[in-house]
Amino acid sequence: MECHHRHPLLTALESAHMSHEIAVIPGDGIGQEVTPAALEVLEALDLDFEFVTADAGDETAAETGEALPQETYALAASADATLFGAAGKTAADVILPLREAVDSFVNVRPARAYPGVDALRPETDLVFLRENTEGVYAGHEDRLSEDLSTLTRVVTDSASRQLGRFACEYVEDRGIESFTVAHKANVMRETDGRFRDAVVDVADGRGVETEEVLMDAFATHVCLDPTQFDVVVCPNLAGDVLSDLAAGLVGGLGLLPSANLGAERGLFEPVHGTAPDIAGEGVANPSAAILSGAMLLEFLGYDAEAESVQTATEAVLEAGPRTADLGGSATTDEVTAAIVDRL
Repeated sequence: MECHHRHPLLTALESAHMSHEIAVIPGDGIGQEVTPAALEVLEALDLDFEFVTADAGDETAAETGEALPQETYALAASADATLFGAAGKTAADVILPLREAVDSFVNVRPARAYPGVDALRPETDLVFLRENTEGVYAGHEDRLSEDLSTLTRVVTDSASRQLGRFACEYVEDRGIESFTVAHKANVMRETDGRFRDAVVDVADGRGVETEEVLMDAFATHVCLDPTQFDVVVCPNLAGDVLSDLAAGLVGGLGLLPSANLGAERGLFEPVHGTAPDIAGEGVANPSAAILSGAMLLEFLGYDAEAESVQTATEAVLEAGPRTADLGGSATTDEVTAAIVDRL
């Protein structure tokens, strides 16, 4: 099924005819199961990729004292792309530095309902472009007393404009006429106000139309009628929360891939977490990790291979086998094998 959100990336490299080093960081929980599944699919394509596995997460912290060892950070910073699984209690100590390692400034999160999947809103087809460097995730927190803690929110004109430029290129590349800016500038006037003004100003300068919606109103409207939105540009926290909300409309977090993009490198990860309730049982849904692999392929310029992975995954989602979260009884390995067979 053709869809202008099939590959929610702009191709970063000119040529796919070269060797690429891919860092593979499974992390914790079901990351240890779905990342090998995505790797199996990528290996089935027989491309000139060198896969280098590294450790990070809770178990790594327990063993070494560091959730993200320096050698893992260095690998992500030098590899052409990184495939990441999930991290548990140490997530903030792992994923935020890894995004920094690839100089990621935007998190691309598609939320799309697939044929055959029992979705609350089967008409949903959205892409969130989330600012990825600042906001309340900048890490400026303080415990000032027994009674008082503070959090400093950081919003810069430069980062907001960079996201605005990416959003314009993103919609222009797909022939989309506009994008939506979700914000809370009516309350956070200086921070969200700056974010909104910068993004809209960039779009105005390029002749791209924008619409604005307050993020809390968006949470209501997207549930009532997701078709009124297409590409949604958000500050960091809002993009995190609202894309998870959209996951509930399409069948769950097990279906959402994501890409953390920098100018030269990318970090690709499923949106779901470690799922400790099913970790180790071999029943985790690998679809989001495999679709993240498709995004990785497109980022590196392998458009045809990316489409084949996307198409094969969609076919298995529609026809089965399916894991328990989608009403089936298949294992992670069985779903992965079915996708590989479809390639």
